[in-house]
This record gives sequence, C-alpha cells and structure tokens, in this order.
Amino acid sequence: MKKVNVAIVGATGMVGRTFLKVLEERDFPFDKLYLFASAKSAGSKLKCKEKEYIVEELKEDSFDRDIDIALFSAGGEISKKFAPIAASKGTIVVDNSSAWRMEKDIPLVVPEVNPQDIRWHKGIIANPNCSTIQAVVALKPLHDKYKIKRIVYSTYQAVSGSGVKGVKDLEEGLKGNNIMKAYPHPIANNCLPHIDVFMDNGYTKEEMKMINETKKILGDYDLKITATTVRVPVFDCHSESVNIEFENPFEIEDVKKLLSNSPGIIVQDDPKNNVYPLATNAKGTDLVYVGRIRRDYSIDNGLNLWIVADNIRKGAATNAVQIAEELLKFF
Repeated sequence: MKKVNVAIVGATGMVGRTFLKVLEERDFPFDKLYLFASAKSAGSKLKCKEKEYIVEELKEDSFDRDIDIALFSAGGEISKKFAPIAASKGTIVVDNSSAWRMEKDIPLVVPEVNPQDIRWHKGIIANPNCSTIQAVVALKPLHDKYKIKRIVYSTYQAVSGSGVKGVKDLEEGLKGNNIMKAYPHPIANNCLPHIDVFMDNGYTKEEMKMINETKKILGDYDLKITATTVRVPVFDCHSESVNIEFENPFEIEDVKKLLSNSPGIIVQDDPKNNVYPLATNAKGTDLVYVGRIRRDYSIDNGLNLWIVADNIRKGAATNAVQIAEELLKFF
C-alpha cells in the first residue's frame, strides 16, 4: 500500500491527540506527518509510532508542501479559512468541524454507511457530528431493509463533547466547585437539555445537526426526524435512545440478526442478565454498541434502540481516519 503524507490541524486538542493515537493503533501507512496548531502550541512535541514530532503554527503557507491528506479538528472558523487553502494545493481535507457538513457539494461520510460518497469529493470531506455518526451506523441497515419513516432521537451526551472545558466543568463540579466555563449551569448532578446554541425554531443547533445530517448521510430527505439532545454528567461516550417507525413490518429476532451482521456494530442485548450497552464499556473503542432492542407497541412497525459509542473516537477521530483509509484506495 502506498504511503501518503498526512497533516493534522488542531493536533494538540482532544480530538487531534486522538487522531495520533488512532493512526498509530490502526498502523495507518503515512510517510511524513505534519502537526499544526495555534501559535500558542507551536514548538510543543507529540509522539506517533514511537517518533516525536514538533507542532508548527498553522499558517496560510503551511500546505505549500506535499501533503496528501489533512485531518482537521480545530473548530469551524479555522476550517472555513484553511480547508479551502489546503484543498487548492491538492490536499484532501477530512474536516471534523460543522463548517462544511451541510454544503451540497461536500460529502458527509460515515464509512460503514455511505463510503461511495467519498468519490465525488472536490478536496473537502466532512466528518459528521459525533451523535449522528453512531446513530446512522445502526440506522443504515435497518433503513435499507425496512425503510424508515420517522426517527425520534433522545441523546445523553458526555462532557468530552465540549472539549477540555466541559471535562474541567465536571471535574470541578464533582469537587463542589461550579466553575461553569463550558455550560450556563453546573453540569455535576445535572442534565442540561441544551447542547450548542438555541435556534429560532426552539431546537438547539445540535438537535438540528442530527436531523439534517441523518437525512444527508442516508440520502433520504423525506425522513421525518425530531431530536432532543441532553448533556449529562458523564466524562466519555454518548448514549442515545432512538425510536424508529418503519414503513414495513419486522420481526425482532431478524432486527437483532441484521444489526449483529452489520459493519461496526456490536449487539449487547440480554436484559435478563443486565446486558446492554454502557458508556464505561464503550470508552476507548471504535465500535457502536446497540441494545434494548424492543418493539414500540404504541405504533405500527415501531422499534426502540439504545445506542452507545465513544464520541471522541468513533464519533470524531476514528471516523475521520476511516475516511482517510478509504481515500488510500485512490492513491
């Protein structure tokens, strides 16, 4: 397999450091590795595959060298400015921010779901929202077989989704210090039905991301979707209750078998023995865990699922690296 030159933008952040870990664990075949971050982080050193790399300040001329793939996780404003610059120099950008996700001519990709969309990229590929990624991995095989009519999302999202500030808020809150750097209310011992900003329609931006991104990734804009996203006092891994209404009838055992045989999914569904997906078990892994698989008797062809995944890995860094692995096929 050809080795490529890789850059990481936002290398010192939570997702950036996880990019390095995942590249190493999956033995991604890179030749040269460039690490970029803010001026404040320039000069610091990070390791990958037993080698030390010096972090450089991200500048407009940073991509004036042979870089094949750049993994971005430095926020939307940085992505809006620097992703087009990188793409203009022949670098393929896999961007983890929300900056490009809903642009019509930019693919929004989860490799287990819609890898074919990578083919029509024009230099930028968007990595979906963390809570959307884990949901669609489970929804895709079900949609293909039974055709989904409606989805109701209720999420229970970890503080690591807010980055270092969110983690700090919970750490300090558990000590009795409510510092509130990331949230408008204390997160310790609380559930905040408020992720990202509120929109004019009463939904939060996070809720609208899940609604719109699901339609784009599944390629079905007729889907009826609603969402309530909640920040909970858990450090890592997002959990989701997903209620689905299908066009077609199904048998529960067939659903379990289908999910068990689908890529990227582990079914954990043995309620008699208290077996169901847990955030503590998903942490540090790259899979999507599905359980509490049961019929919704309140509607025809209704199904309930409980879906858990590591939001920093599968929900961000690992999904981006998996996209890069798909891109290797074209080099």
